[in-house]
Amino acid sequence: MRTRQLIVNGVETPAASGRTAPDLSPWTGEVYAQVAAATPADVTRATEAAHEAFPAWAAAKPSERRAVLLKAADLLEQRAEQVVELIAAETGGTRGWGLFNVDLASQILREAAAATTQPVGEVLSSEFTGQLSLAVREPVGVVAAFSPWNAPVILGVRSLAVPLAVGNTVVLKPSEDAPVAAGYFLADLLHEAGLPPGVLNVVSNAREDAAEIARTLIADERVRMVNFTGSTGVGRIIGVTAAEHLKPAVLELGGKNSVLVLDDADLDQAAAAVNFGAFANTGQICMSADRVLVHRAVAEEFTARLTARAATLHRGAPADPATTLGPLISAESAQRVAALVAETVEAGATLHTGGGPAQGASYPATVLSGITPDMRIQHEEVFGPVCTVLTFDTDEEAVALANNTGYGLSTGILTGHQGRGLAIARQLRTGIAHVGDQSVADEPQAPFGGVGQSGYGKFGGRWGVDAFTTTRWITVGPQHSRYPI
Repeated sequence: MRTRQLIVNGVETPAASGRTAPDLSPWTGEVYAQVAAATPADVTRATEAAHEAFPAWAAAKPSERRAVLLKAADLLEQRAEQVVELIAAETGGTRGWGLFNVDLASQILREAAAATTQPVGEVLSSEFTGQLSLAVREPVGVVAAFSPWNAPVILGVRSLAVPLAVGNTVVLKPSEDAPVAAGYFLADLLHEAGLPPGVLNVVSNAREDAAEIARTLIADERVRMVNFTGSTGVGRIIGVTAAEHLKPAVLELGGKNSVLVLDDADLDQAAAAVNFGAFANTGQICMSADRVLVHRAVAEEFTARLTARAATLHRGAPADPATTLGPLISAESAQRVAALVAETVEAGATLHTGGGPAQGASYPATVLSGITPDMRIQHEEVFGPVCTVLTFDTDEEAVALANNTGYGLSTGILTGHQGRGLAIARQLRTGIAHVGDQSVADEPQAPFGGVGQSGYGKFGGRWGVDAFTTTRWITVGPQHSRYPI
């Protein structure tokens, strides 16, 4: 069993209380690691370190920041097998999911490295002859970053790569369910790549202390902005707390994502796409396809094809290469999903495959139909290996069904005609829409974020750079020849 201490100013240090918190494996239920349980005083020390490191890091040459990020990307790829083992042990992710984390996270680091030499402002017109008027983008200062457990390396890297690239310093609070993969492992990589002490600090905590630690971090006057990826319920608290202290926040939260299968879709391709979108990482992706909206003319045939695929997904140990459906993050999560499915079936829904009680943290791929508006599953994010099939008769009805949710993260439209799909995509109230594909996709150069209960603000590309910098107006020029007084 490993033990990780807080990383403050580049040094591992125990929590002030000396306490640690267990990091449990969802597959075995055993303690995978012990991590320091930070106190508010520890958070203050970490924030002070980030604050002290900010001037030098903000003034570092772009080539210096770029070199660190590129080196970190190389190191991450070299340690792919370590990531596979870490994600399997800490979160129950399969081998394929671990390798995907490596691939996308390394891309995010390289895209962030490219951002170090992007334009940082523009020249404005001026009413005054000879005056140079500039809009300049500068780092905000200390960023409080909250990284989740479900894609720990991808989303841990996303929470800090662009903030570091543009000259900010970071205090990272990783999820209690993946403090090593989403926090300490990444800090190790970046420090080995040459990141100076204090630029990235990591504070882990006991689960019962999470709210106090988050409030302390956000409230510190030296923290200038916040980014959080996680559930809508917690994100709402983070957003309110940030607003109370007049600090901007980027919130990437939950989703109740739809994939629309039109009557002209290739049904084999559609079933394959939805099978991936609904069940990849055991449905524990913010973009997972909870709802499949299918034209009534093809609904029976499509559901049969999807059911056949879902029924073949192999459940087992995450370290087993044959496993395509690993455990949920905890036995409690699996029991929650099982209870929701049982409630839905009892209310009259049709169970096509899956269902039944949870087995530890494991739950089968489940397909349901016959969902009615009064059922809880119609409105709540499942965050597990469950999808529901609903039918529609017209494109207008499909749009109305897709928009009938408070969430607005991602969607997919499967159709044989791209023009028809684009027309529908433009009517959907989501931050992301994919014509010809399902709802799960991410590229580091693209704007990523949702609307409504899925949050606000954007990660990715120049939109991420905008999010983690502030705009200032600066003028240089001759003094006015006349003043009114």
